[in-house]
Amino acid sequence: MKKISFSKEEKAAIVARIQHYFSDELDQTIGALPAEFLLDFFTTEIGPHFYNQGLRDAHAALMTKMEDFGEAIYLLEKEAISHSPPGKR
Repeated sequence: MKKISFSKEEKAAIVARIQHYFSDELDQTIGALPAEFLLDFFTTEIGPHFYNQGLRDAHAALMTKMEDFGEAIYLLEKEAISHSPPGKR
């Protein structure tokens, strides 16, 4: 699996959201560095679970679409008329 990484801008935005969460929901303050460490922990330890679930969801969606394509192709098939070989009537 490719390492999960964020741009500097994304990381800063996520760290800010962690800080807001701690403040709003837990009535605690958390500095930028501890919030970044927490993000790194979730990214390495928990991120793969979300990533893998996303892959499973994408696979299921793709398989559904492939079944739809199979049905669409079946509907496009033309009826083949079977003729008796010459002289066998």
